[in-house]
Order: sequence, then structure tokens, then C-alpha cells
Amino acid sequence: MYVCDEPTVGLHPHDDQRLINTLTRLRDMGNTVLVVEHDEAMMRSADFIADLGPRAGEHGGQVVAVGTVEDIENSPDSLTGQYLSGRKQVPTPEQRREGNGLSLTVTGARENNLQGIDVEFPLGRLVCITGVSGSGKSSLVYEILYKKLNQRINNGRDLPGKHDDLVGIEGVDKVVKIDQSPIGRTPRSNPATYTGAFTPIRELFANLPESRVRGYKPGRFSFNVKGGRCEACQGEGYNQIEMQFLPRRHRPLRDLPRPPLQPRGAGSDHARQAHRRRAEHDGGYRVRVLHQLPAHRPKLETLRDVGLGYIRLGQPATTLSGGEAQRVKLATELSKRATGKTVYLLDEPTTGLSFEDCAALLGVLHRLVDGGNTVILIEHNIDVMKNADWLIDLGPGAGDKGGELIATGTPEELAEHPSSVTAPYLKAALQQNRTNAAQHPPVEAEELASVV
Repeated sequence: MYVCDEPTVGLHPHDDQRLINTLTRLRDMGNTVLVVEHDEAMMRSADFIADLGPRAGEHGGQVVAVGTVEDIENSPDSLTGQYLSGRKQVPTPEQRREGNGLSLTVTGARENNLQGIDVEFPLGRLVCITGVSGSGKSSLVYEILYKKLNQRINNGRDLPGKHDDLVGIEGVDKVVKIDQSPIGRTPRSNPATYTGAFTPIRELFANLPESRVRGYKPGRFSFNVKGGRCEACQGEGYNQIEMQFLPRRHRPLRDLPRPPLQPRGAGSDHARQAHRRRAEHDGGYRVRVLHQLPAHRPKLETLRDVGLGYIRLGQPATTLSGGEAQRVKLATELSKRATGKTVYLLDEPTTGLSFEDCAALLGVLHRLVDGGNTVILIEHNIDVMKNADWLIDLGPGAGDKGGELIATGTPEELAEHPSSVTAPYLKAALQQNRTNAAQHPPVEAEELASVV
């Protein structure tokens, strides 16, 4: 038995088929191949699918449907099946943004395998960099574009990759890189501390009458400060066990040495607030907000908007996946006041995301661009390419066979390019979108109101 966890991560659709052919050969030799995957092409190539859900976190963990692709598509309870059958689809904009007329232009890019190319990134748009794995996308976006912007805007010390010049920096006043690195390396780090949502929560409990009588300050309700935290675990909630020649282990602290902090507010004590869910699925996402804290409501709502409504405020950062960590960072940036001249850089943000989560993430990215900002992302996901205002395709191959600028344009324009490896997949996806829209027209507002 071969067990693979999302083997298509980082692969272009052109490479997907090669991987699928390899796994198929393993199966034909009499082996069993078990794959955890979100990729549609991989699902459609499977002999048997087990769909878990119906939602994420505490709202999942059930077997929703099993069988062939057709069985999953026909299951009324499967969210995955609704997307596979076309009854639901990741929305695609009807019109592409024109941008603000400004652009960033990298000239003479020669880092790694880049062939001295000139690339223009239009500002005020959702820009997607495509191409097969190893075609030079990361070298262009992170080694040259990001490091040069960071050097000029933030006085960064990392030297950018080889290139001649970057023109148009005056149209940008802020650059933000959002990657999948962990948001913290200890259990004391969590989504609430990273986004800053715990600060107003601590202030709320410090202002309660009982806290004032006892002389409690906001630090009393922090697990980083002695006094309010549990000293048996130093606020981590876990006991760390050092293992010789092996990675350290964390064991949950099950027996509290003393009762939790007593002052109560917003319906519970401080210890339980840390374990509150951001949202609950109850016939649709129902937002549970601490109405006493209007300052932190936007932070929590953005966590829900990026598809993280199932996580707990105090969930240890060490338990978050790379995709979840990236979305926490994105929610944090989204909750800040945007300048309208910010460039956001993301590297494959849909890694590990289902169709539904991908749709939620794209909604957030479009909000950033609607505010006048620019989002530049490296992506292999066709649903993201279809949502982009502008595509930049590198290739034609990988390594020494790549590093060239193949084509630029809107998704519709790139889909017709004869030399692009991405074009056939993009053209088929756009055609499938039109077919699905014809077979499953959206519910009109009046019809929806009558149903409600």
C-alpha cells in the first residue's frame, strides 16, 4: 500500500497527468494507492472515493459519501459532489479589472533559470503567475520582485536576484509577503494572539467589577505573564517532554492545579473564551460575536471570511496546517487599514484547500483588490487562474528549458495562446464554466426569496 498526502501540491495541471499515470501504473501492478487529495483531476482518476465532512473542524469527521466519482456527484449531502457535478462552482468574474493604469516592470531578470526577461505587473489587479513547476515563477516573484520592493520600501537587507532594474516603485507604498510558514512555534501562539484579538478580550475581563476589586490588570489574563497563568505548564496547556534522540513531545495538561480565573464576562470565564469557536454551522454559518468587543469583531469576521470559522481562538499554532497559517496571516492583513497602494504576494495560497475554501479565499483576495491594492500570486489552481484579472505565463518547460516569458493577458486571451502549456487546461475550464452555468443557472433573487 502506498499512502500519499496531496501529491499534486506545487504541480501544474500538465504535471498532474504524469503523476496520475505513475500512480495508475502502481495500481495496475497489483498495489493499493491511497491518496488524500483536493485536486479534481486526481478525484476523477480514482477508482473509489471516500468523502469526509460535511464541513471542517468540529463540523466534520463524518463519512458523507463513498463510491465512484458518479456516486459522489449524485450524493445530495456531499459538498465535494456539488462542485464535481457543476451544481456549485467557484465563481468567476464576468468582467476583468482594468487596474489603475500603473505597473511594476522587472527588466533583465536573470536569476536562476530566467532568460533575461522583461515582465510587467499591472497594479490594481489580481495577477496570477502560471507555468509548469520549475519554470522560474518563484525566482521572478520572490527572489527579484519581493526582495527589491522590500529593499526599497522597508530597507530590507536581503539582496534581490539578478536583474537590471525595477520600474514603477513609486506606485507602491507597502509590500506584504504572505507565506505558509508557522505563525508561532509554541502552543502559547494561536490565531487570537497573532491577529491581536486577545488584547480587547483581556481588557474586557480586566474591566469587570470583580477584577477591579481584586486588582487584576490585563496581564493577569495573559498566559505569557506569571500570576494569572497556570505555572504547571507556564500557560501552554501542554507539558513538554524532552526525548533523547527523538523530537520533543507535548502532552496535554489534564489536571488543573487550581480553579480557572473567576471573573466572568461575555457569558463565560476567560479560560473558556480561549476555546470558543469563531463561528458555528447551524443551517449555514452563524456568526457568534462578542458584542461587547466591537474593536475585535472585524478581526474575527475576517477569520471566518477566509474559511477559518471552525478554528478556536486559543488553538495552538503548532496544530495549524501551512494553509491555515497562511489564511490567518491573510485575515490579519485584511483586518488592517489598507492604503490602497499595497502589493500582496502569495505563493500557492490554495494548497490544501477544498473547493468551498478556495471560493472563500478568492472572495477575500477580490476584496483586497477592490480596495485599490494589488495581489500577485503564484498558482497552479485553474479556479484561481480563471479569477485573475491578468495572467503571466512562464515556460515552456522546467529548469534549463524554462525561464522564458510565454504569454500575458486576461484568462480568455491566454486560453487562446498557441505556445502556452497552460492554455489548453484554462480553455477547457472556461468552457466547462459556461456549460455548468447553462445546465445549472443561478437562483434568481426573487425565486430565492420565495423559497426562504
